[in-house]
Amino acid sequence: MRLTVLGGGGFRMPLVYRALLDDTGDEAGRCTELVLYDTDSRRLDAIRAVLAEQAAGRPSAPAVRATTDLDEALRGADFVFSAIRVGGLEGRATDERIPLAEGVLGQETVGAGGVLYGLRTLPVALRIAERIAAVAPDAWVINFTNPAGMVTEAMQRVLGDRVIGICDSPVGLCRRAARAVGADPDRAVYDYVGLNHLGWLRRVVVDGRDRLPKLLGDTAALESFEEGKLFGAEWLRALGALPNEYLHYYYFNRESVASILQAPATRGEFLRDQQARFYETAGSGAPGALRAWERTRLEREATYMAESREATGGWERDTCDLDGGGYDRIALAIMRAIARDERATLILNVRNRTAVPGLDEDAVVEVPCLVDAGGARPLATGAVAPDQLGLMLSIKAVERSAIEAATTEAGSDSGIARGAALRALALHPLVDSVKVAGRILEASGALTRL
Repeated sequence: MRLTVLGGGGFRMPLVYRALLDDTGDEAGRCTELVLYDTDSRRLDAIRAVLAEQAAGRPSAPAVRATTDLDEALRGADFVFSAIRVGGLEGRATDERIPLAEGVLGQETVGAGGVLYGLRTLPVALRIAERIAAVAPDAWVINFTNPAGMVTEAMQRVLGDRVIGICDSPVGLCRRAARAVGADPDRAVYDYVGLNHLGWLRRVVVDGRDRLPKLLGDTAALESFEEGKLFGAEWLRALGALPNEYLHYYYFNRESVASILQAPATRGEFLRDQQARFYETAGSGAPGALRAWERTRLEREATYMAESREATGGWERDTCDLDGGGYDRIALAIMRAIARDERATLILNVRNRTAVPGLDEDAVVEVPCLVDAGGARPLATGAVAPDQLGLMLSIKAVERSAIEAATTEAGSDSGIARGAALRALALHPLVDSVKVAGRILEASGALTRL
């Protein structure tokens, strides 16, 4: 089985390879060839050096080849894993700084920064989808490119349900909640609903009994894990659910913005500088690329969402949350389920169909799905709380405005693209002024890329 990774020079690629190395299934359903595609050959060289050290002494390790030619990378692929970053980390840093200059949230996927990242990424993601349709029409696409929900919905307009979006935040939340109630995370059943980076865990069922109400009533247990520390027991009890960590930017927006502004660097700036040092070291050809990557990865994980933790007391992440795995294991589980027809239930970004009442059938939602050889099908969620549905509808309008801006035909009235892009920014609940949205749009130069 051939897996092609778009963005194969990305820093987290060794996590994917680690998961592939640990897959001991029969060859018919196991990845035997890994193709890395990236526009930056220097980054490819550095990551290949890390992967070569990972594969040492592993005779069944998937063969690895790299290319900067997209069509070459796609031909013959059974699965395509998309993890691109258009504009690199320099682009991310810009997307974060421009909104912050206006006093509103600058974050990779949330708020104005997320909209700018979407406007930067969507045209490229759509061109990639078109090449997949032409060169590898039978391939399954697993999308991790952020903003994952927005990008997945745009790519589905070209490739249909063969595009499945993934994120590691929901599975991390679910596993932490299960451990907090003393349950084996692999034995629990989770009721989760939302959009990407905008979801809520509503039930944790163990042996047929929902354990979440008891957890919500136990302050010590509730505040023993990341989401409990971020949101606080009082607010979680008021909600009656456990929010995805990214909802901290919504519920505690002022505190988040203040903390980011006080930090010496945004997250994008920190990662840009940190990874530049890694790629320089690993790409030099000197031994120790894997050791340099692991050291950099641990620092990356330890500083994840540092500004939100600083805004809620400055606590450190638990050791069990520093492994860095998550999305890689989800991607492998999807490939296993489809290639081997092994049923699995996973929280994924898929077309809603009728799973979430109140959203139309083509809206990409993040919900538990049944995955097998036929792909991923969302499981019905039942009624959604008004506050949750209202926020989902607002953000879905933002996502679709951004997609409209990116899909406006070249040569048509440029006012259509501008109006849609402005709407995407101004309708976001974390952008408090149409004039602010307009200034952010102009400063970003996003319209010149559409």
